[in-house]
Amino acid sequence: MDIEFNKNEDSFKSLCFQLKERLKQVALGGGEKKIQSEHEKGKLTARERINLLLDADAERQEIAAFAADNMYKEYGGCPSAGVVVVIGNIEKKKCIVVANDATVKAGAWFPMTAKKNLRAQEIAMENNIPIIYLVDSAGVFLPLQNEVFPDKEHFGRIFRNNAKMSAAGIPQIAAIMGSCVAGGAYLPIMSDDALIVDKTGSIFLAGSYLVKAAIGEDIDNESLGGATTHSEISGVTDYKCANDQECISQIRKLVAKIGDSPKAGYNRVIAAQPTQNPQDIYGILPIDRTKPYDMLEIIRRLVDHSEFEQYKELYGQSILCGYARIDGWAVGIVANQRKMVKTKKNEVQMGGVIYSDSADKAARFIMNCNQKKIPLVFLQDVTGFMVGSRSEQGGIIKDGAKMVNAMANSVVPKFTILIGNSFGAGNYAMCGKAFDPRLIVSWPTAQMAVMSGASASKTLLQIKVASLKSAGKTLSPEDEKNLLAEIQTKYDQELSPYYSASQLWIDAIIDPLETRKLISIGIEIANNKPIEERFNVGVIQT
Repeated sequence: MDIEFNKNEDSFKSLCFQLKERLKQVALGGGEKKIQSEHEKGKLTARERINLLLDADAERQEIAAFAADNMYKEYGGCPSAGVVVVIGNIEKKKCIVVANDATVKAGAWFPMTAKKNLRAQEIAMENNIPIIYLVDSAGVFLPLQNEVFPDKEHFGRIFRNNAKMSAAGIPQIAAIMGSCVAGGAYLPIMSDDALIVDKTGSIFLAGSYLVKAAIGEDIDNESLGGATTHSEISGVTDYKCANDQECISQIRKLVAKIGDSPKAGYNRVIAAQPTQNPQDIYGILPIDRTKPYDMLEIIRRLVDHSEFEQYKELYGQSILCGYARIDGWAVGIVANQRKMVKTKKNEVQMGGVIYSDSADKAARFIMNCNQKKIPLVFLQDVTGFMVGSRSEQGGIIKDGAKMVNAMANSVVPKFTILIGNSFGAGNYAMCGKAFDPRLIVSWPTAQMAVMSGASASKTLLQIKVASLKSAGKTLSPEDEKNLLAEIQTKYDQELSPYYSASQLWIDAIIDPLETRKLISIGIEIANNKPIEERFNVGVIQT
């Protein structure tokens, strides 16, 4: 091990430690006092409910733990967007669980809460897996109702998805374990099964105060919409449970009886660990995102037996393409090569840049994976496409479009891991969020933006200086320096994977050692939905 390796390792492990500490903080939701308050009411917290519901001995993956991170400060914040989403096993069946966190503003829906719920439903629909709702919410957060209520991707889309999933035969089970009010009352009742917890669960279109104001009727919430009312009088709910524990036990019984679905048939053999130590990744990946490294060394520490069968190894070397297995699953890997490579024409290609020959190779490989029904894994560390007269005259736009076309029209499931840079059109070509990866996650070392912080900051400074000059103002060299530092600080914050996670541009930030687990879970849930479309790229220039 050299000094550079040790420095990288120390820095990377420090980033992973910070990640784990931030996850611990997020897991507290509204704080320890709020958690204690829920316990005093005889209720479990959202995370306690999920832990009890999921099989203890199976792998799980939390989705969007950092959603709304550092947002809504004027309202006291909204950790994890006030809802916990986890993919895991219930009675050995892969499900996705959505649980309102009543310790965060009584589980009220902020704009990011709606976005996160929609992402959970999207995962259920894309992969044909059961979705379980653990409902405990005060409804829409009224100060921000205009950002939650009326638009296509707002609150109402949840109910539209309920209806679509029901029509598609995707099981939905809802447990009313706390408040469930107003429009939110439709979510559990549009599910296949509705459970309610006695004394703590309640569901109604309008609470007792609103009923009094609207029609003058005096009634308490329990009589209006409690477990007894809806289990014995209205028939709105299907199962009345004495407490959270009994409710969760009943959900497990219901899931256990769900029939199996047809499989897509992705190839899997007995899993094997990489023969090269995955922990070496910490030292291989430079913390300085401008430095080169050999992406092959990363791949060999992610795949079974450390075996990677390269496709067109000597052609288009700024992108690595090839076949491997991850946890036994056959995968096609498309990865940006970050070391400098020399072509047979004696040209040196920069690492992390997509050239015409690389884009052409990747497009062909993506088509092959679709032909063979092999899931695709994209490992992103890309600064963009090569620019300049030689590239333009060589048809970089045409070749880049060919790659984007093949990737966008892929019918096999796609999984994207942001390892380092994810800039500009490179983000798109390597299956960014806009291109529907089944799961997209980031390592703590990643950064995503239109361009690097240094380039963007200088560009923004030039625009600002030009604007001031046109207004008859000038800046001293010292003022320019301070303005550049201010611009760069803001831009660097937006480059952070935590910023991307807060906006739900990625599903999670993970330790590199969790990558194999994440991809394996992703392919396992994707295997529940057969490919129904024929792969077709439409009009594509050759």
